[in-house]
Amino acid sequence: YHMLKSNIVEEISESFKLDKNLSKQIIDVLINSISESIQSNDRTEIRGFGSFFPKSYKSYKGRNPKTGDSINVPEKVLPIYRPSKELIEKLNKK
Repeated sequence: YHMLKSNIVEEISESFKLDKNLSKQIIDVLINSISESIQSNDRTEIRGFGSFFPKSYKSYKGRNPKTGDSINVPEKVLPIYRPSKELIEKLNKK
C-alpha cells in the first residue's frame, strides 16, 4: 500500500469534515511552503516527523554504466529528508 497525496487529502477531509478541494489546497500550501524553503536554502522542521533541507554536491567525474565512457556530472543541489528521533523510535518500537 502506498500513501498518495490523494489519500492524505481524503484523511484531512474526513478528520476535519472539510471539503476535499479545501483539503487539497491545505496539502498544496504545505508542499509549496517546504519546496520554497528548500529553494531558498532554508531548512523546514516538523517536530516529531523530521526536517527537509537542501544539500549541495560538487561536480565530479562519473561513468556511463552502459558505455563505460567517462562523463562530467555537474554540481547539483538535492532535497534531503532527515527523520526525527521520535519517528525513528516509533518505527523501531518492539
